[in-house]
Amino acid sequence: MSKSAARSAERKRKIALVEEYDSDDDYEHVNDPLIDKSRSCPYLDTIKRSVLDFDFEKLCSVSLSHLNVYACLVCGKYFQGRGQKSHAYTHSVQINHRVYLNLHTLKFYCLPDNYEIKDSSLEDVTYVLKPTFTPALIKQLNTNVKLFRAYDGTTYLPGIVGLNNIKANDYCNVLLHAFVHVVPLRDYFLEEKNYINIKLKPGNIIGLLAQRFGELNRKMWNPRNFKAHVSPHEMLQSVVLCSKKRFQITEQGDPVEFLAWFLNALHASLGGNKKRMSSILSKTFQGKMKAFSRKVLPLDVPERERRELMKTDEYKETCVETPFLFLTLDIPPAPLFKDELEQNIIPQVPLSTLLAKFDGVTEKEYKTYKDSTIKRFELTRLPPYLIICIKRFTKNTFFIEKNRTIVNFPVKNIDFTDLLSKDPEVRARHPHTTYDLMANIVHDGEPGAGKGTYRLHVLHKASQKWYEIQDLHVADVLPQLITLSEAYIQIWELKTGNDKAGSTTNSVEEMRESGK
Repeated sequence: MSKSAARSAERKRKIALVEEYDSDDDYEHVNDPLIDKSRSCPYLDTIKRSVLDFDFEKLCSVSLSHLNVYACLVCGKYFQGRGQKSHAYTHSVQINHRVYLNLHTLKFYCLPDNYEIKDSSLEDVTYVLKPTFTPALIKQLNTNVKLFRAYDGTTYLPGIVGLNNIKANDYCNVLLHAFVHVVPLRDYFLEEKNYINIKLKPGNIIGLLAQRFGELNRKMWNPRNFKAHVSPHEMLQSVVLCSKKRFQITEQGDPVEFLAWFLNALHASLGGNKKRMSSILSKTFQGKMKAFSRKVLPLDVPERERRELMKTDEYKETCVETPFLFLTLDIPPAPLFKDELEQNIIPQVPLSTLLAKFDGVTEKEYKTYKDSTIKRFELTRLPPYLIICIKRFTKNTFFIEKNRTIVNFPVKNIDFTDLLSKDPEVRARHPHTTYDLMANIVHDGEPGAGKGTYRLHVLHKASQKWYEIQDLHVADVLPQLITLSEAYIQIWELKTGNDKAGSTTNSVEEMRESGK
């Protein structure tokens, strides 16, 4: 065979290979080294931004591996590798999907040609995958009231976006949504450099929680989203892993239990310890109280023996100062009998009556199978953000009961001065004691896992408007309607400005008097 015939056969073989990789008849393979294919990729118009979703776990859809994962920008699926025997390469040849994004390096590639794509028009895709916030942009969040339009055409406010309920994770969604609106927490996690270099013990997986919460925070506040909702899939996967399956996506849990675990776990993932200022969690939510307790003498003890026992250390009142991250309030039991009109009226109680538990005077008896203890509490330090949990559920041997009592509370200007210790030093450390409500979690329906639903009322700080969020449902709501709901968890924000006016402030004592 002559040399010309051999060259002709080789040329036909290469053309056949090109036609095998591409169904386009007009495809022309260019071998000119002067043409930079990385800046002139002909397949950029095949990218479908409407199918891209980077909220889910970054693992290959075929091998389920986390290593070297690429996203196909035509169908949105994840595949591993880009070598000739990899799943991404096979997908590109079989389905003719050409453009891929490395989910770790954020670099774009064209397969099976295997060259890097460099094009400024793809910057919006990388920003959706990994949003970044500058200090100037974070500062604007407190003043921005402008609606943004997502790629799918829906308008939304950054921060006020729905969270996908994968199966039964609404109890997590409401708390995550509330926390991303706590300004110090939000600002801290919007900048990844604040926590990315925190050193933990080798093998400690709790550090994953801070990373995932930061990613969720940035996605929820992203002004350039492709859609007006976010899926907390990766965040919830880390919750299941770090809690050792105590909290599940597929089974509804109690938000108060999740709150207690999440605050402590997130504090530990940031390298926090027992010191007050060791993490952003303790700086934001940690207060301090004094707990006074004394044991109750049995009723059948003779009077003479009673007087002698009272002098012993065991029955003297003890005082312990302890930190807290949230306060639990007890609702008085609901009436058992109907009223004169044979109707069950839902009872109401002012919030001030419940808060009297912490005024340093009100005592309550706590019974155990051995003995009883009388306790009273007073606050010695108020945190910048105060979390209150209203105890609505009681468990017994057979079932869970729910107390539907409506708690009356003002949305703004509630003064906690009456709950502070009378110590002049304590009072001097608190020039500001007035709080405004910023988040209210509500339980609707019957008690028990899977029988009720949770929703959230949250204040958008920039517009000062209240929104009701229940999974993907987002709607504005009047503040007057918030007080009529069956509140379960509340977050109050301390007012530090000069807006503590006597006529507009509701002190706990005044609320108690008006509620009588």
